Amino acid sequence: MKVVQLSGSLRASVGKKETKAVRANGNVPCVLYGSGEQFCFSVRSVDLEKLIFSPNVYQIELDLDGTKKMAIIQAKQMHPITDKPMHVDFLELADDKPVKIGIPIRVTGRSKGVLNGGRLMTIFRTLKVEGLPKDLPNEVEIDITPLRIGQSIRVRDIDMPGVKTLENESAVVVSVKMSRGAVDTDDDEEEEGAEEAAESTED
Repeated sequence: MKVVQLSGSLRASVGKKETKAVRANGNVPCVLYGSGEQFCFSVRSVDLEKLIFSPNVYQIELDLDGTKKMAIIQAKQMHPITDKPMHVDFLELADDKPVKIGIPIRVTGRSKGVLNGGRLMTIFRTLKVEGLPKDLPNEVEIDITPLRIGQSIRVRDIDMPGVKTLENESAVVVSVKMSRGAVDTDDDEEEEGAEEAAESTED
């Protein structure tokens, strides 16, 4: 998983008045937990937004007034109207402790079913997994090239070494559905038919 750096300032006071002042200055109140000790700090809103609104997930190297911690974003509270971050919880990472996180899914390839007019349905945008920080991938890559109309890829079909999938194994991740005008043809059968026709012509 990609690592990015983020600087924050430790907060001495965490009351409502102080929290309001933090937001008024363009910052976001945050908490880091996971190692038994909590750190309350603030981060510039513009810096956090780059991470929150990215399709990627990151391991974040926090620099809190010179103290560095590795973490991931665990939870966030967004403003219901402006969609600005209001509060963010970070989970501190440890090399020997597995963490749970949603990994984005990236679909690759050109499905045979879609080329024949079928409609690609992506059910999952992220996949919830559990693993050690060193084993967590940047993304889950799914090649849809073999999929014909009516076929799908399920959670159990995805292989990620060292990582445990937390979704229902039988859940469909992507599928190709029949749509109006679609024609499901078998390329192999077409090729065999063409060869047989050619042989008959030669005879």
